[in-house]
Amino acid sequence: MFINTEFLKNNEIQLVLEKTVDGDIERGWVPAYHFAICNDKGTKMGVCDLRIGHNEKLYYGGNIGYNVDEKYRGHHYAGKACLLLLELARKHELDYVIITCNPNNHASRKTCEYAGGKLLEVVELPEDNDMRQESGETEKCIFRFEL
Repeated sequence: MFINTEFLKNNEIQLVLEKTVDGDIERGWVPAYHFAICNDKGTKMGVCDLRIGHNEKLYYGGNIGYNVDEKYRGHHYAGKACLLLLELARKHELDYVIITCNPNNHASRKTCEYAGGKLLEVVELPEDNDMRQESGETEKCIFRFEL
């Protein structure tokens, strides 16, 4: 299921595989890759992940997640990491990828736009959604990326 990820790099960043996680059908979890976002010298600047597949949980939670350490923000590293992850998603023959963010997270919205996502909707999370129950989140912006 998992493939070699050494190609996930450009002239600025590289995604270094930290772990893979098998899916769990009963929990609605799909297989996932977890990466460190590193510069060309190997310094870790943040993290990102790609979840392979589609289901209701992923519509609200997204196929891609990312976080760039504060001192490295403002250089589009999250957007550049997303572009690399889209290449990996294509290799898994996904037709599209979803990335979600909170409506008031302007940096994340810019990241989705930078990477070429189309805002589908701003949606209220269902009452039984994990993000709503665990962290009190109520809305998500849903961005779709055609592959």
